Amino acid sequence: MPDVLTLGEAMVCLRADGQVRLGGTARMSVAGAEANVAIGLTRLGHDVAFVGAVGPDQFGELVRRTLRAEGVGVDALRTDPAPTGIVVFEERLTGVTRVDYHRHGSAGSGLSVPDVEDAFAALPDPPRILHVTGVTPALGEGMALAVRAAVRLARAAGARVCLDVNHRGRLWSEARARRVLTELAAEADIVIASEDELALASPGDDEAGRVRSLLDGGAAEVVVKRGAAGATVFTAGEALSLPARPVTAVDVIGAGDAFVAGYLSGLLDGLPPDGRLARAITTGAFAVAVRGDWEGAPTRAELTLLGLPDGTTVR
Repeated sequence: MPDVLTLGEAMVCLRADGQVRLGGTARMSVAGAEANVAIGLTRLGHDVAFVGAVGPDQFGELVRRTLRAEGVGVDALRTDPAPTGIVVFEERLTGVTRVDYHRHGSAGSGLSVPDVEDAFAALPDPPRILHVTGVTPALGEGMALAVRAAVRLARAAGARVCLDVNHRGRLWSEARARRVLTELAAEADIVIASEDELALASPGDDEAGRVRSLLDGGAAEVVVKRGAAGATVFTAGEALSLPARPVTAVDVIGAGDAFVAGYLSGLLDGLPPDGRLARAITTGAFAVAVRGDWEGAPTRAELTLLGLPDGTTVR
């Protein structure tokens, strides 16, 4: 039985060493919000299964091999005739990254309701948590239906549902995003969003009203990410904020996914809200201190490294 089941499109990631239009070299890895969370959780010792599709190409083999090497269950990662999706990152200026998606018609964007139903049917027991994001339903109506099916099956099986709003404005219109994300948030036990994303998941005139609407609608907790200002977790009985961990930021891409992995890890371990939030902030700090979407995600044994003074050598 996996601790967490997640679904989405895992892609090959190309990180250009300069401007793409000028040519040059790029580093190749794997990316995708749900895949990043899955890897972050397995590094912390949790059992995670990933539902998705890759193409019959070497990029697909890289995705499958990377997830498997990181301990993510890939039994439900099928091979589709379409090609594996690609995302290209270009650091145009220091601290300013441009992203180009090459995922239209990709294997991963063809995830379907039967894929999700087959994945749930193959599990000996339901997962403890289903994790979904706003990225996957943005890829098309079929993907949105697959996410809804996963939420329906998880709730029927008694699993908790976590939604990371994770809005990608280049993938869909704000109107469609608000409609779909509001529906998903209404079915979620845990809603995670940045301050600006919260308005897409809940009605209300301000943050307090939007959080209250989510809690009154059935969410057990709402987590608001505030970047360098830290984060806040809201429950029916309290609101708790913690500051960010001070680190030198090298690459902020993937920080939100690392934060989610840390929060869900704390939840799975039975930590109280402040413990869950502290772990999330720590894993997020690890992510921004290292280049890559998931490469900086810590293992459980490494969680204390951020408390060491500069210049420390661990022998």
